[in-house]
Amino acid sequence: MTKAIFPGSFDPFTNGHLATVERASKMFDHVIITVMTNTSKQALFSADERAALITEVVAGLDNVSVLAGASELTVELAQRLGASFIVRGLRNASDYTFENEIALANAKLRPNIQTVLLPARATESGISSSIVKEIASFGGDVSQFVPRPVAQALEAKFGDAYGKKD
Repeated sequence: MTKAIFPGSFDPFTNGHLATVERASKMFDHVIITVMTNTSKQALFSADERAALITEVVAGLDNVSVLAGASELTVELAQRLGASFIVRGLRNASDYTFENEIALANAKLRPNIQTVLLPARATESGISSSIVKEIASFGGDVSQFVPRPVAQALEAKFGDAYGKKD
């Protein structure tokens, strides 16, 4: 059985993340989306909120599960979960450079765990969680960038600001 983890902060989970998960679910027997802590970012949603939203979004993917709040090295988590692969999505060349550096370090730490880099389709290449949060914080419509439950959660988080137009 091939098992992969798809780690990320997913704050919030975008259509680009979903596309990566859907592709990975066809490549591996089991994919575990691992909601991780990114120490360089201020989270809008708690790890549990993110995990609940992602679980709702991927409910139709039978071989995908979600793990919340992992706070450890990704390769250590993969090892602990019995995953032989780490899946990462790439939007652009700078993502490739960053992810390749991490993949090389991970390979030194755990040579038995391989990193699989999946380039985004053109329709998802411009989507980032940071951009989505910025749009939502100013009341912009994010429905084309995130799954419906995530858009609703953003609306609830930003309250009165959401949906206002100048």
